[in-house]
Amino acid sequence: MHLDKRMAYWRANLNLVGVCLAIWFVCSFGFGVLFVDQMNHIRVGGFQLGFWFAQQGSIYIFVALIFFYAWRMNRIDRKFDVHED
Repeated sequence: MHLDKRMAYWRANLNLVGVCLAIWFVCSFGFGVLFVDQMNHIRVGGFQLGFWFAQQGSIYIFVALIFFYAWRMNRIDRKFDVHED
């Protein structure tokens, strides 16, 4: 693979990782710690939303991000012709 193509592939990979980490940070630390007081005014299933994000929501988001990363990385691999057959 040509150097420019490798750099573009690596940049696409790092951008994807950065977006996933930012989403996870906002959902876990932001909603569960920083904005917990504001989130607790909203109730979901009888639980305060800030408490829910701190206890379970960030884990669900993390698992969803794993599947999203794998799906998106497969598309990036095909785009740069480095996919597995």
